[in-house]
Amino acid sequence: MVLLTVLLVLAGNAIGGQQGLMVAFILALVMNFGTYWFSDRIVLAMYRAQEVSREQAPELYDIVESLAKKAGLPMPRVYITPQESPNAFATGRNPKHAAVAVTSGILRILDRDELAGVLAHELSHIKHRDILISTIAAVMAGAITMLASMARWALLFGGLGGGDRDRRGGGGNALAALAMMILAPIAAMLIQMAISRSREYMADDEGAKISGHPLWLADALRKLQRGTRMIPLEANPSTAHMFIVNPLRGVGIQNLFSTHPPIEERIARLERMAR
Repeated sequence: MVLLTVLLVLAGNAIGGQQGLMVAFILALVMNFGTYWFSDRIVLAMYRAQEVSREQAPELYDIVESLAKKAGLPMPRVYITPQESPNAFATGRNPKHAAVAVTSGILRILDRDELAGVLAHELSHIKHRDILISTIAAVMAGAITMLASMARWALLFGGLGGGDRDRRGGGGNALAALAMMILAPIAAMLIQMAISRSREYMADDEGAKISGHPLWLADALRKLQRGTRMIPLEANPSTAHMFIVNPLRGVGIQNLFSTHPPIEERIARLERMAR
């Protein structure tokens, strides 16, 4: 978060000065505030999630209720989405307005213990307000990206690097602004992804403590890795970070831009915790 803040200040000064910095930050703040406030309704509607009661899904509801009590959380709303790709996510701006959702596919391939491991992971996201953290990171990264976009427009009209300041400093400021315009959005994305990956590790650890059985989640992750490869999930990239298994995870250099750490590393950490 500190790195994102520093990058935002540097990008603002290099590209648009203080005025450009404030404009970009306010625009990003407004957009992300709306997304954060209505995020649960947006993502649940996006994946056609249907809320279920204890009568409609007794085992699923009982697992969530039991784990929520162990975690000291209010009972979240429970949803099932129609996708056959096995996955799950949590959403909501705080524990009092939270929801957990599972796909139809995950209910088919996981047993009760493995499902409990997955749901404990998602409740950990709710407990530690990871939606809020990811939204703040998105505000900062979005402001940096907007600054870069403003700089591209400024190039078209010959105003890059701060006007009078640029004329006093020769071409150095313009070159610095050009470099920042190209590199800052990439750096912001990498930092944002790193924050998301760190929260996934923390949710694995805390989820294992909530369930009391780290291997439940480890076994579930193995099945989910195979299942999502066999039946990919058609997910919106903006929501990929919400799922327990990233539907957009790539290989090689693409892992730098992944919102999730490699599943093999997550399983190894859980196995060490169990030992």
